[in-house]
Amino acid sequence: MSTINFSTREINFKLVYYGPGLSGKTTNLKQIYEHVPGDSKGEMVSLQTEDERTLFFDFLPLDLGKVNGFKTRFHLYTVPGQVFYNSSRRLILRGVDGVVFVADSAPNRLRANAESLRNLRENLEEYNLRLGEVPFVIQVNKRDLPDALPLDMIQAVLDPPRRVPQFEAVAAEFRGVVEPLKAVSKLVLEKLAQKA
Repeated sequence: MSTINFSTREINFKLVYYGPGLSGKTTNLKQIYEHVPGDSKGEMVSLQTEDERTLFFDFLPLDLGKVNGFKTRFHLYTVPGQVFYNSSRRLILRGVDGVVFVADSAPNRLRANAESLRNLRENLEEYNLRLGEVPFVIQVNKRDLPDALPLDMIQAVLDPPRRVPQFEAVAAEFRGVVEPLKAVSKLVLEKLAQKA
């Protein structure tokens, strides 16, 4: 849920990168962080325990402009990919404004993609949210794999609640990384405008 800081004249939004383990969530955040101008971003923080890691940072996107005279600041988070860290995943979703679901193109990860999206739905329900109510895009990562699954097969298995913007990516090469971020940011701002 967006928060307004009147002293800095900023509206803060929380975007979460969600998906199965090793799908590229962390790679996305690292690539975005590397390409955002230094004066527009905060420090990248990595919360790491023995077995899991969560990354987050905030930035002011210069190209999204202002909302009623307020600057927009986006806080980007990743969730741990492994399902046994579900309590951490659920906690990171608290107050979420938008989700980028990072799906893996590898054939042996199709089931993990579906399980992770089911898990996202369940965790959102803990906060009385439905996936169809939250600004949401899908990034299909690792499209450079020689045996990458067809997009329509991944879409059919994920079975999102509505027609969702979908982007092909090779996050490690910074291809298809900015487009899903811009799309989900735009959806978040449109949702805010509808409430106003």
